[in-house]
Amino acid sequence: MGAARTRRRVIIRGRVQGVFFRASTRERAQALGADGWVRNRSDGSVEAVFEGSPDAVEALVGFCRRGPRIAHVDQLDVFEEAPEGLQGFRLR
Repeated sequence: MGAARTRRRVIIRGRVQGVFFRASTRERAQALGADGWVRNRSDGSVEAVFEGSPDAVEALVGFCRRGPRIAHVDQLDVFEEAPEGLQGFRLR
């Protein structure tokens, strides 16, 4: 049986659109070997789902607490979910 997988959904609020948040998140996720997706929401926030090893997922949640250099994160909501077996990481 494979290694344990975990899943988190995050909603990031603040100055998080137009600051390369999605691209930076995808780059970090790919480097960590995590699966999932990230998208801009119509209310100005960013939503992401991460699946992978607990260490990789927690590292991504930590990244979202601060974001890329020119972002400003005001609030991060984190939700634990059951893994769905996502493969790859994509921008939505």
